[in-house]
Amino acid sequence: MAELPPHVAAALRRLPAPACAYLYDRSALRAQVARLRSALPRGTTILYAVKANGHPAVVQTLAAECDGLEVASGGELDLAVRAGARRIVFGGPGKTDAELIAAAQAGALLNVESVFELRRLAGLGVRADVCLRVNRDSVAVTGSHAMTGAPTPFGIDENQLGAVFDALPAGLTVTGFHLHAVSNNLDGTAHAAFLRDAISWSAQVAPRYGVTLRVVNAGGGLGVDHTSAASIDLAPLSQVAVPAGVELILEPGRYLAADAGWYAAEVLDLKTTHGRTFAVLRGGTHHFRLPAAWGYSHPFTVLPVDAWDRPYPRPEVAGTPVDAVGELCTPRDVLTRGQHVDALRVGDLLVFGRTGAYGWDISHHDFLRHPPPDFIIL
Repeated sequence: MAELPPHVAAALRRLPAPACAYLYDRSALRAQVARLRSALPRGTTILYAVKANGHPAVVQTLAAECDGLEVASGGELDLAVRAGARRIVFGGPGKTDAELIAAAQAGALLNVESVFELRRLAGLGVRADVCLRVNRDSVAVTGSHAMTGAPTPFGIDENQLGAVFDALPAGLTVTGFHLHAVSNNLDGTAHAAFLRDAISWSAQVAPRYGVTLRVVNAGGGLGVDHTSAASIDLAPLSQVAVPAGVELILEPGRYLAADAGWYAAEVLDLKTTHGRTFAVLRGGTHHFRLPAAWGYSHPFTVLPVDAWDRPYPRPEVAGTPVDAVGELCTPRDVLTRGQHVDALRVGDLLVFGRTGAYGWDISHHDFLRHPPPDFIIL
């Protein structure tokens, strides 16, 4: 269990009972951007992937610290525009006509996913520079989710590029390629090799189709281990060479936002059933779905709350493994299984770190209609 930063613990202690909240720390966001920028080669552009955490305060902070924002919906595009993003890139396999028009009007660079999308853009009267998202035959990098090198709905099959360029409508100019391959890669050496390969592949393919290469978008994938303090080693990335005249775009989300967020939930009950001890929380997977979605146990820190003004004994356990479960009527509402606690009482807070990315945004908020958590911005 990690130590909580004192300012985070102090803010969480001020929550009214029954406490349940996400806390986002803007200073931690800024520090993470600086850490990443210092490790990247010249010619690299950092765009925050809004899908990781779309809270307006997070988006506004990262719009100011990064070179721009990457969005994947009309709603995210609106967030990016309102945050004053200096640069916007719009991707995603299912763009509507309204989204395409809005993106063009906002001056966003579009990552085009298919020849049909190119035709739709032309039919809407859009004249712009675009990048083609390509699903390459193979990519020698791994992570929690594979986007290319396999049958997925993302991008254009590498072997169909010739037909796509043959059908390229007038008014649309391809300036580069979007090659996002994986999510949450923890191997920095492998990621550096992936970036080199993305640049090399783009430089070889571009002249074949008459493209003046200006953009290589390698997407995101910089990883964070949610079960430990480990993150991708950034050091190898600094050795990647970016050719003159080419912009290397990275679109990190999780790496920038995860460590700037904490999810806290009050223990409502402690019970032992068939030999297992459960801490039932004011919260759960409807607020923080990632552990259930990925099938792992997310570690927590106990934040003791000493106040107890009820006229009956306070339930407590000591020196035992505990399952942290939520308030939903389903046995799958589990955040952590079997984490040892030295001491835990009803009324204490369990605080889950590294929850600033893919926490609230991906969760099923309306199931059972419990109140949402509070949101604290530091």
